[in-house]
Amino acid sequence: MRDFLQRLPKAELHLHIEGSLEPELMFALAERNGIALPYASVEAVRAAYEFDDLPAFLDLYYQGMSVLRTAEDFHDLAMDYFRRAHDEGVVHVEMHFDPQAHLVRGIELDVVMEGLSLAQRHAERELGMSTALIMAFLRDRSAEEAMKVLESAAPYWEMIDAVGLDSAERGHPPSKFVEVFQRARMLGIPRVAHAGEEGPPEYIREALDLLDVCRIDHGVRCLEDPELVARLRDEAVVLTVCPLSNVKLKVVERMEDHPLPQLMEAGLRLTINSDDPAYFGGGVLDNYRACHEAFDWSRETFVQLAGTAIEAAFMSDTRRLELHRKLAESA
Repeated sequence: MRDFLQRLPKAELHLHIEGSLEPELMFALAERNGIALPYASVEAVRAAYEFDDLPAFLDLYYQGMSVLRTAEDFHDLAMDYFRRAHDEGVVHVEMHFDPQAHLVRGIELDVVMEGLSLAQRHAERELGMSTALIMAFLRDRSAEEAMKVLESAAPYWEMIDAVGLDSAERGHPPSKFVEVFQRARMLGIPRVAHAGEEGPPEYIREALDLLDVCRIDHGVRCLEDPELVARLRDEAVVLTVCPLSNVKLKVVERMEDHPLPQLMEAGLRLTINSDDPAYFGGGVLDNYRACHEAFDWSRETFVQLAGTAIEAAFMSDTRRLELHRKLAESA
């Protein structure tokens, strides 16, 4: 099964590219940019990758991205992940990025977009990998700031495959960003949102009703609301679930406790993703393998999960057909 899961053509729909920053690259970029890190070694950084909840993780996450200064840095960050993902059988990656986290450090959007878009082109040419770009707004910052970021991204609207909503959920409901997402809808930009990870099921409902999202990132707490589960099933809403992330952030204690089997039994459309792989215990393949070890799922189940991801991805119809063919051949 391990070899089969590696060969399986997998699409990743929920990845934060800043969360793919491995300690080795962090040190290399710090040296290149003359930045002093508060860690003595790569091992010390890895030891710091222990946290009790989402806010504690975010503190470390924002500290780590301080080494990202130039377009070259963002290119190298993305390519480092694309190459690792390619080795794991990933054929398509949709990367969230957080412009506000860089703007507050004085790093302009032009720098981020230049580096990430160049990496996208290199990934297609070098690895045969398709990619998509999701510009995420930090929900613990103001909606006014998010709107300014969206408007300032006008030169890049055609390059942005979706907008998203991430960072600390509690106290920051989707309803806070209605006008921002309405503006994105007017521009014809698809919308996704984190909801129902640490936040309540009501946040999932708000994301659907008020933000008009086409996918829910995480969404695991929907099981607390049977009516919501029925709606997600009836409307075929895709959940981008990140199991190892949920364990690392104490959403569940162990993989064996994860609600994925219940979500599947409820007939929901699910995908398996890594979230922030450098911090949460590995990439997409590690998450697939962890699911196999915890739930003993069949090959057919994993083919179904991979197929749902391909179907829900932001990609051309030609690429979608190509990947569905690859999936059928691997099965």
